[in-house]
Amino acid sequence: MRRMFLLPLAAALASCSTSPSTGMGTAGDHRGESAADMQRITAVLKANMHERGQAKMSRIELDDAQRLCNQYADNPPAEQAKRMEEAQLKAIAFPSGSLIGDWKAGEKIAQSGRGMTWSDKPGTAGGSCYNCHQISPKEEAFGTIGPSLAGFGKVRGNRPEIQRYVYGKLYNAKAYNACSQMPRFGHSGTLTEQQIKDLTALLLDPASPVNQ
Repeated sequence: MRRMFLLPLAAALASCSTSPSTGMGTAGDHRGESAADMQRITAVLKANMHERGQAKMSRIELDDAQRLCNQYADNPPAEQAKRMEEAQLKAIAFPSGSLIGDWKAGEKIAQSGRGMTWSDKPGTAGGSCYNCHQISPKEEAFGTIGPSLAGFGKVRGNRPEIQRYVYGKLYNAKAYNACSQMPRFGHSGTLTEQQIKDLTALLLDPASPVNQ
């Protein structure tokens, strides 16, 4: 039963303001988390969670980008953000040739919210893209956390540099915005290379409903 309270507890710990004595500065008006705060949160999660299926304990560990954004409440100094974006961009594995896959498969991925739980098979995850974005204008249910992507390819075209940008943004959004809240689908291994190509096609293929 106590596991039901883990996420609220972690959220409460994460929301605690860092005291002035920690020396954690911010680039804006919001104060981030101290290293000690993050260690306490991680310790709580590690003490109350265990591996099962594909859900490994490694998911609890923060990487450099997550640590930076937590430290500065998603508003790090510009120079540090720039260095982080450059490092994240260098780590993207761009395939050669066309980056546009099958938009029909991409629509299914965008609609699907399954995957990454302990009971799911690895490699079967969806993108849950409609949770945050309007994509196909015909879809009535969509979130508004992210910008509308309707007409994305119609406006921008599908030149190689646009393909590379879209594929890269889907693979690792933090390469373009250090503290982006968008999932890093390729970086995390959530989606495969082909799945990312299919989502790229959904946004850029002239035949996709997104661009009608």
